Amino acid sequence: MVVQPLQGRWEWTRPLLTRLARHNRVISYSLCGDIGSGRKTDGGFDDYVAQLREVMDGAGVRQAALFGISFGGTVATRFAAEFPERVTSLVIASSPGPGWKANAVQAGYVARPWRSMPAFALGALGRVLPEMTAAIDGWTARTAFVLKYGAIILRYPMLPHLMARRVRQMEQLDLLADCGRVHVPTLVMTGDRELDQVVPVDSTRGYVERIKGARYVLMDRTGHLGVLTRPQRVADVVSEFVNASHS
Repeated sequence: MVVQPLQGRWEWTRPLLTRLARHNRVISYSLCGDIGSGRKTDGGFDDYVAQLREVMDGAGVRQAALFGISFGGTVATRFAAEFPERVTSLVIASSPGPGWKANAVQAGYVARPWRSMPAFALGALGRVLPEMTAAIDGWTARTAFVLKYGAIILRYPMLPHLMARRVRQMEQLDLLADCGRVHVPTLVMTGDRELDQVVPVDSTRGYVERIKGARYVLMDRTGHLGVLTRPQRVADVVSEFVNASHS
């Protein structure tokens, strides 16, 4: 089960899902409230936990490995704490850790999500370029990447007010207590410290310190967007961990 990041749409991670599917059955979905999710949200974080349970039930899946990306990692962690009997292993990728708070710039976006969209888009471009340059060799491939994801963003737009709400919900979570209740094999992944301009690597590494037996993997040449810029590498690491945990 792949739980999507803050933008909410599963289509954004299709290349990763396709690669993961070469090794395992893969299920993902758009987060509740988003277009195409088929589920409304009343604004509570546990809506996302309930949605994950409903997706599993609807697919006839009793137990699954959970792979949570960024915001999705907080959902997967809470689910693993609440429903341990339904989780075989947990992968957390570049997720805000216990005690995470938005920085001043992020807080400004959250306070005015729609009015901040132009500034957010420009800032996102500035964050993506260094990571894309490090992760993807050659300007032909980099240009193709930009065009591809530009088209995805236009076709499957994110909803700023929902993203802002999710940030506020993450800031209110008691992830420390949740981590103490996770007892399945856990892998924590981050990109390079210098390349992740969204979630500090030290915040994500907080899961390693607080989930007993958790392993840590540093994904070189990536930042926050490794699931997009290096999907094959991410899929290989996740599949190897999940399959080893099941053996």
